[in-house]
Amino acid sequence: MEFPFDVDALFPERITVLDQHLRPPARRPGTTTPARVDLQQQIMTIIDELGKASAKAQNLSAPITSASRMQSNRHVVYILKDSSARPAGKGAIIGFIKVGYKKLFVLDDREAHNEVEPLCILDFYIHESVQRHGHGRELFQYMLQKERVEPHQLAIDRPSQKLLKFLNKHYNLETTVPQVNNFVIFEGFFAHQHPPARKLPPKRAEGDIKPYSSSDREFLKVAVEPPWPLNRAPRRATPPAHPPPRSSSLGNSPERGPLRPFVPEQELLRSLRLCPPHPTARLLLAADPGGSPAQRRRTSSLPRSEESRY
Repeated sequence: MEFPFDVDALFPERITVLDQHLRPPARRPGTTTPARVDLQQQIMTIIDELGKASAKAQNLSAPITSASRMQSNRHVVYILKDSSARPAGKGAIIGFIKVGYKKLFVLDDREAHNEVEPLCILDFYIHESVQRHGHGRELFQYMLQKERVEPHQLAIDRPSQKLLKFLNKHYNLETTVPQVNNFVIFEGFFAHQHPPARKLPPKRAEGDIKPYSSSDREFLKVAVEPPWPLNRAPRRATPPAHPPPRSSSLGNSPERGPLRPFVPEQELLRSLRLCPPHPTARLLLAADPGGSPAQRRRTSSLPRSEESRY
């Protein structure tokens, strides 16, 4: 893949590694250094064109590799150039591979869920004009050594049939572990997980599901006491030998018996008239508001102990 600028001068090495910052690599001594902004723009142009070519080769509706995606994700792209091809002294790009770590939930051979974060192959492309020349294996092997991983430890995002045949031919990766997502893993993926994959408990059958959890069941065993005064069980009170003195101070509510029903004054006077004659009763009957002052004085002159009895 050719570009209108000098690719050989932009990428001094045969394989260049770029992260999300897309910084131009260090240049060789004695070479002309263009403006840094121009170099980064050239790198972004190369990545965009490689992403379009890869999407076209895989029959994708949109590219999955672009400069903007690289800048917003912690991915790494390995770019392979052809130093021998120098049309007009500018060099050419052979292909690229993009990798990155992702948190995945994958199934093992026992269909147990595992939360892992493997290195994933996100995009891989070699230009059609230079395929079957060993460039793909060269680029893939360089990536494995740089990332320090084995082929069976990788997870591949939506691999094409060409990529599956490539992995089978060069790395004997044939038996896959079925997954419910778009990633493909191979047999031996769980053999060397560091740290070990965190396994989630398998789903229980419907008959084993309990209506409450263990903590809920323990809570239900504890009798919850209702608040005061509902927590006072009715019981027959036994009068103490020496009842404590009553106190009307704050914080001490005296216990009171049932109140007697209120009797109106007219009904009280009527009941007194029906009682047998009594000296005190005659005085009370005579003590009406229309009575004489002498009668009222005689009524009020009774001792208070006598008055309190009625």
